Amino acid sequence: MSILIDQNTNVIVQGVTGRDGSFHARQMVSDGTRVVAGVTPGKGGQKLDEIPVYNSVGEAANDHRVDATVIFVPPKFATAAIREAADAGVPLIICITEGMPVLEMVENYRYVKDRGLRLIGPNCPGLISPGKSKIGIMPYRIHREGEIGVISRSGTLTYEVVYNLTVAGLGQSTCIGIGGDPIIGTTFTDLLELFEADAGTTGVVLIGEIGGEDEERAAEYIKTKMTKPVVAFISGRTAPPGKRMGHAGAIISGGKGTPQAKVEAFEGAGVAVADKPDEIPDLMRKALGA
Repeated sequence: MSILIDQNTNVIVQGVTGRDGSFHARQMVSDGTRVVAGVTPGKGGQKLDEIPVYNSVGEAANDHRVDATVIFVPPKFATAAIREAADAGVPLIICITEGMPVLEMVENYRYVKDRGLRLIGPNCPGLISPGKSKIGIMPYRIHREGEIGVISRSGTLTYEVVYNLTVAGLGQSTCIGIGGDPIIGTTFTDLLELFEADAGTTGVVLIGEIGGEDEERAAEYIKTKMTKPVVAFISGRTAPPGKRMGHAGAIISGGKGTPQAKVEAFEGAGVAVADKPDEIPDLMRKALGA
């Protein structure tokens, strides 16, 4: 099984006629995703290959069942795109856009949540349920269908971990990049809860990084409510003090968000923490008793 998306998920692409949107829409179709429509204001009535293009999400939703949307638009248009999707009642909104203002995201988070919908991102690679569907920019070829859930704040590090899992024969149920910004739509804890309830997931890999307290909150959830084994990796553990990191969310303040605090929180919750990404498959096998 999987969480959030499967082979029946109908997807639309906002910004489908742009450079990134058109490229990744074609990739998603090639990878087996059901892309039923695209949206670009002013381009309604056109087609991208066989994908019909609409002027708005509402128009697309009038002609198609829409289960999810993925947003490929510049930062100055991303808030409007998120809210347009929310107004149309799209259950799952994935925002790939990076560089969004923090205060806008605070408001967007509440805008989506108040409508009972889910936002993933921004500044994320999306998600994939191997053999079923891919929404976003993850490279399909490195994934393998299986029973390990993957949640990550880092895009490229996700690919390294997934590759190692696949080579080791540990396929994935769903892999999700939640984004590296300070304000994101879906947290580690949100997704751990879904994986805990998914009969097709037997274990979870969590990839965190320095900055913020989301990993510590995840560790508390694991300690009190998670029955499935979790293996973690924290990037940035060797970063020199005061060094600027790549993600906007990789900020340590008030002594919180340090890599050591995260490692200690996970170890205190019984989570095996890898020193290097390539150690994760063996740690997961041990956690599963294999």
